[in-house]
Amino acid sequence: MKAFLKEAAAVKPDERQLKWYDMKYYAFIHFGPNTFTDREWGRGDEPEEIFNPQKLDCNQWAETIKRAGMTGMVLTAKHHDGFCLWPSKYTNHSVKNSPVKRDIVREASEACKRAGIKFGIYLSPWDRNSPLYGTEAYNDYFCNQLTELLTEYGDIFYVWFDNACGEDPNGKKQVYDFPRYIELIRKYQPGAAIFNDFGPDVRWCGNEAGNVRYAEWAVVPSELCHFSVVQTGAGPMAEEGNLSFLYNTCQNLGTLDNIMYSKGLTFTPAEINMSIRPGWFWHEEEEPHSLDRLFGTFVASVGANCCFHLNLPPNRDGLIDGRDVKRLEELRQLLEREFGRKKTVTVRKLEGFGATLPRYEILFDSPVNDFKYIVLKEDIARGQRVESFQIEAESDNGSWFPFYQGTTIGNRKICQLADPFKGQNPLTRNIEYYAERLFVQITSARDEVFLKSIEVY
Repeated sequence: MKAFLKEAAAVKPDERQLKWYDMKYYAFIHFGPNTFTDREWGRGDEPEEIFNPQKLDCNQWAETIKRAGMTGMVLTAKHHDGFCLWPSKYTNHSVKNSPVKRDIVREASEACKRAGIKFGIYLSPWDRNSPLYGTEAYNDYFCNQLTELLTEYGDIFYVWFDNACGEDPNGKKQVYDFPRYIELIRKYQPGAAIFNDFGPDVRWCGNEAGNVRYAEWAVVPSELCHFSVVQTGAGPMAEEGNLSFLYNTCQNLGTLDNIMYSKGLTFTPAEINMSIRPGWFWHEEEEPHSLDRLFGTFVASVGANCCFHLNLPPNRDGLIDGRDVKRLEELRQLLEREFGRKKTVTVRKLEGFGATLPRYEILFDSPVNDFKYIVLKEDIARGQRVESFQIEAESDNGSWFPFYQGTTIGNRKICQLADPFKGQNPLTRNIEYYAERLFVQITSARDEVFLKSIEVY
C-alpha cells in the first residue's frame, strides 16, 4: 500500500496542464442561432437569415473579459445546431449565408490578441444539421472543420469538447472518434490543453452549477479519464473488482478509497464551468447571478485545485449584456478588495515533524485580527500529495485553537476563515483575540509534502 501511495504522489502534470492552471479564470462565449430563437439547444433547421447581430463587436467581448480580470476567451465556434461562426467550406450552415457574412472566429481571435488575452474554441461534436451525423463519414467532416479552426486562426490555448450525443432523425447515434480529434490537436496546436469528460488534459467537474467536491483531486483513476496518460501501476485492491461505475459526478473521485481499486492513475484536473446567468445563451428576461454566488464559485474553484470557466453570452446585438458587464465589474472590485492586500508575514517550516506531516509557522510583524484568507499552494509540478490539513491560531495570551480544517490543497487552496465559535452559546466562549502567529499543520499526505507558498490576506 505504501509503495502505491508513493506512486500516486508522483503522478505529475505536463507543461500544458501547468499553463492551464496559470489561466485560473477565463470566459466562455455562447453565441449563435439560439441567441435569436430563445433556445438553449437548437434543432439544426434554423434558417441562416435568423443570425443577424446588428452591432457585433468582438472587441467589446475581449475588453469586457480583460477588465474582469479573466485571462482568456473560449468561443463556441459551433454548437449542437451545427451553425458555424466561421465560413467553413464544408457546410452552408454558417455565417457565410447569414446577413452578417463575417468570420466571427477570426474577429474574436484578433480581438483577444489586441486585448492581451488568450483564445480558445469549443466545437460541438453533436451536429443536428449535418446529414452525415450518425455515420463514419461524419468523423471526417468533423475533423475537416476542426482542422480549419486549428490551422487558420493563430495560437489556441484550449480546445473544449463536451460529450453531448443526440440521435439523428433515424435514431442513430454518432460514435465520436476522440482519439483522432486529439491527435489532430496535438499535431496543429501542441500547446493547447484539451477539455473532455474523459481527458486527456482537463475533465468536467460533473455539473454546470459551479459546485465543487469536498476534496478535489487531479490524480484520478484512468477508468474515468481513459484519454489521459496512465502514470502508475494498479492499486492494491485492483483485482477485487472494477471501477466501471465511475462518472464525473462521483464525489469521492481521486480519494484513497477510490484509487486503491484503479488499474492505474492519471493527472487530469477538473474545470468548474457555469454561466453568469441561468442559461448558456442570452435570454432577455434572465438576470445575472448574484455577486455572492459568483464570488463563492470563484473561491471554490480557483481556490480548490480547479480553474473557473465563466460563460458570458452576447445578446442579439452581438454585445455582452450591460447587466452582465456591471456584475463582472462588481466581481472584479470585490476580488481586488478581498485579495488585493497581502499581509507581510514570515513563513518557516518547523523542525521535528515528519516529511508527510510537516508543520509551518506563519509569524506576523505584530498581533492582528483582520486576516480573512490563507492561500496554500503545493508545488504541483511534483504531484498532488496533501490529503488533509488544519490551520491553528495562537493568540496574544498564548492560547491556541484550530480554526480551519481542510482536505486537499493541490495547485491552490483558498481558506476562507470564520470564527470557529460562531453560533455557540455566547456564555460558552466569548473572546476577542489577536493572533501573534498561525500554524499550518498537514494532518495526512501520500508522500513528502512540498508546499510552494503560504499567503495571508
